[in-house]
Amino acid sequence: MKRWNDLLGMLKKHYETWLYIGLLCWVVIFQLLEQKSMGWGFYLKHLSLVLFLLLPVLVFSWYKEQWLQTWSRRRYLWWWVICFAVYLPLVIYGLGTLVLPNSHLQLLIVVSAGCSLLLELVLVANAWYQQRLHQWKWIQKLSLEKSILISVSLISVILAIMGVSSIGNPAYDEPGRLLLGFEFSLWKVITRFGTFLGFTVQFLFMYLCGYFFFYLNNRILVPKILKPKGLILYCMSALAAVGIIYPVIAQLLAWLPFNHRLGMIFSANPFVLENAFGAIIIILLSLPVVLALQWSKQNGRIMALEKEKAETELDLLKQQLNPHFFFNTLNNLYALSLAQSKQTPESILQLSELMRYVIYKTKEPAVSIQEEIRYLEDYIQLQRIRLKRKPDIQFSQEVAADTPSVPPLLLIVLVENAFKHGVEPAEERAFLHISLRADARRLYFSCINSFEQETANKGGIGLANLQRRLALLYPGKHQLKTGIENHTFKAELELDLS
Repeated sequence: MKRWNDLLGMLKKHYETWLYIGLLCWVVIFQLLEQKSMGWGFYLKHLSLVLFLLLPVLVFSWYKEQWLQTWSRRRYLWWWVICFAVYLPLVIYGLGTLVLPNSHLQLLIVVSAGCSLLLELVLVANAWYQQRLHQWKWIQKLSLEKSILISVSLISVILAIMGVSSIGNPAYDEPGRLLLGFEFSLWKVITRFGTFLGFTVQFLFMYLCGYFFFYLNNRILVPKILKPKGLILYCMSALAAVGIIYPVIAQLLAWLPFNHRLGMIFSANPFVLENAFGAIIIILLSLPVVLALQWSKQNGRIMALEKEKAETELDLLKQQLNPHFFFNTLNNLYALSLAQSKQTPESILQLSELMRYVIYKTKEPAVSIQEEIRYLEDYIQLQRIRLKRKPDIQFSQEVAADTPSVPPLLLIVLVENAFKHGVEPAEERAFLHISLRADARRLYFSCINSFEQETANKGGIGLANLQRRLALLYPGKHQLKTGIENHTFKAELELDLS
């Protein structure tokens, strides 16, 4: 399972590289079909050649995310230009046209380079769009229905322009039949604006008739009949709706003035089955889209509710955790004040630093691992001052610079538990060995401490809260183990940070 998760993490991190490899595989496959050379030998030979020549592109895409974070913007753009604006257009094209002898190899290299450049431009445009998406509120509010209406309107305008531009052209304008040619004449549109406007309205009405069946399926048939009543009644309702509506719509389309101008594209008989088949096809084709939209909306609502519930539970856990910590530390100060220790002022100062962290940092969803380590060190120092016997306390750390942030007060629970149930009640010399190892993918934290046997079954809310927080913050990506052996308690926490 861990190896599978690592593989999925690598695919997610370097997905652009796999897009390039998939694209090049398709290019070679089309070349294979063009040459009619079916065989693995041809395929692997040409794919290896393409991958070798486009190796700089693959390397750049593999390290793109890392370079974006570590390089300056100017340096990154410079190497991007070298790779995509210089290497692909010039070196690959020159190699494909001048060096390689076979024409099909030349074409393969040119097409591979061109497709790779086009894919990179699409990825850049998509990244720019994703960054700007949250600023464009109107796009976020744009539903599928509104998008279809906008598309239908634009298509109607374009077809009207093509129709008006084709009028008077012998190649398209025949007696009783006007074809829509790929011509755009602004002068004809201006001089025949009335005709253009009429064509636009009629084309729009024609597409809205088809849109009506999609709207019917999206708003009534699927949510009101398919979900509560089942598939059989849905099919019967769809057929009934088409039977009632399609002759009326077909008659309205047949009465459109441009129907005669275009050569009677709609039959004068409104009851022909072709019209019914068209309506049924629209419903059938729109059904998967409607179901996907309904599922997406429902899933979005469920995820929003789960997120809200998780955040509420985390807030409650933090509220339980902070009083727990206050209770322990105030007890520490009380013990020092009774003994009139000279270390009391230092302890108060140490405690104020801890309280500042608790008050301000717990409001943030995550803190840097260095901040969490300083908090642990301050807490351990406060315990050193308070304890009469000097326990053997060791804290080893191996933390990489690229370690991701972690939730605040996540590690202190194990340390606090070790002091409360192991180090403090110990009659003999106690010990606490803490180890922290972390990098970009994994965090390992362990506490090994001595304890008295009679305290083994005593528990508190600390570990229970920690287990609940881990279940909410790292579902399926954490392991918390505790065990007792020979008067030694060991707690291990492992997090998957990838």
